[in-house]
Amino acid sequence: MALQWLILTYVVAAEVAIAVILTLPYPMLLKKRVVSLVSLILQPAASIVAFAGFQLLDIYWKNEHRLECSSEVCTATERDRYEKSIYKAQRNVFLCAAGILLYWCIHRICKYNKDLEHLEELEKRCKAE
Repeated sequence: MALQWLILTYVVAAEVAIAVILTLPYPMLLKKRVVSLVSLILQPAASIVAFAGFQLLDIYWKNEHRLECSSEVCTATERDRYEKSIYKAQRNVFLCAAGILLYWCIHRICKYNKDLEHLEELEKRCKAE
């Protein structure tokens, strides 16, 4: 069960690195190449949104069907295990949300750069005429 969270952690770390790379100031030629490379990666990487969404549904389902330990009969170890599972679920929700949000940010940054490049080409054509 922990493998899916490990994979999601690595994907979120890679998304952070890509977002940082996209926002660094580069010469225009290098910036265009980086944006085009990341744009090619974005389409297959869209599966992270579905994967994170499925994991969020799984967390919700487990939360709804979790045995609560709120009575006097629970031992200290049972209470600790219950609290630990709550903390893990909160961490995993944050991880899923970060994965989806970072994917959207990278998508918007690439779209912004492509629109900017298109507008610069239009400006060059208008000046040439």
